Amino acid sequence: MNATPPGRIVVLNGAPRSGKSSIVRALQAREDGIWINLGVDTHMAGMLPPRLSPGIGLRPGGERPDLEPLLPRLYAALYESIAAHSRLGLDVVADLGHHDAHSQPLCILTDCARRLAGLPALLVGVRCPVDVIMTRREIAVPGREGLYARGSADIPVPQPVQRWQEAVHAHGIYDLELDTAALTPDHCADAILAAFAAGISEPSAFTRLAQGA
Repeated sequence: MNATPPGRIVVLNGAPRSGKSSIVRALQAREDGIWINLGVDTHMAGMLPPRLSPGIGLRPGGERPDLEPLLPRLYAALYESIAAHSRLGLDVVADLGHHDAHSQPLCILTDCARRLAGLPALLVGVRCPVDVIMTRREIAVPGREGLYARGSADIPVPQPVQRWQEAVHAHGIYDLELDTAALTPDHCADAILAAFAAGISEPSAFTRLAQGA
């Protein structure tokens, strides 16, 4: 009996409201694969005890130093689950906001990359200009209501929003980058599937990150 080939892995990395969730839905709507969502929204929606919220959704700037010691284990468990799904032949998409702008560096992304060794994984940078992010629909997150202004160029960009823009892409290594101000979610899904069809170039972004790039 032939072994089941590993499922594809897509990690969408970008700031909140950059369009990652819409890309997840676009991939899940395709009949090409069974896309399991193991991203930050799933993590925050019901996996964590409330006292540990926002868990891996902790934003840049040392927001909750008391939670930081837990982050490496939470990310390790998440990526082990991503790898396990892939090894069972299931495609996985995870919308995340990787950064290392905590009260002290944690180097989490390097450890996460090592957990995907040997699996077909793409690290996709999801970019969106901050002026577009500031005019998108508000998403109610406990403790962060009203963080984003709606449709006014006269309101300064809040520092937490600006920190996301600066920190989330600081590592600078991707297999593919998508601008959601220029591309629809379906176009983004097309680009991701085309990248898999063309074959992942080596060393991949995760390979390079695992090697300490």
